[in-house]
Amino acid sequence: MPYELNKLTPNLIVSSVERSLAFYCDVLGFTRTHAVPDESPFVFAGVQSGPVEIFLNAPGPAIEEYPAFAGKPLGGTLTLFIEVAGVEPIYAELQTKVKVTMPLEKKWYGLTEFAFEDPDGYVITFAEK
Repeated sequence: MPYELNKLTPNLIVSSVERSLAFYCDVLGFTRTHAVPDESPFVFAGVQSGPVEIFLNAPGPAIEEYPAFAGKPLGGTLTLFIEVAGVEPIYAELQTKVKVTMPLEKKWYGLTEFAFEDPDGYVITFAEK
């Protein structure tokens, strides 16, 4: 039976919510939508850019809620694939501000994209049709 799925929001465990907020907001241009508690040090925060929303969780509370996360490395093999408009100027602006893991290139499947890491090793790919 198919389910009606309405939205997908990646929920990342990060080593420092403050550091990740600075990266997503100051480097990538996201806006902080909420944080818990209201003042630093945070255990949770949400960021958003247009329809793209990402949650950032401190390890302790996340592991309490999901014990299976204990002992697992941050980052790993998760990739956030985000379609953008104007991938070339975005790459030109970000390439000196982020750790690029895949330079800008036109792929065999028709997209032009590049990839980079966030502070915890999560790979983010920006792609344009």
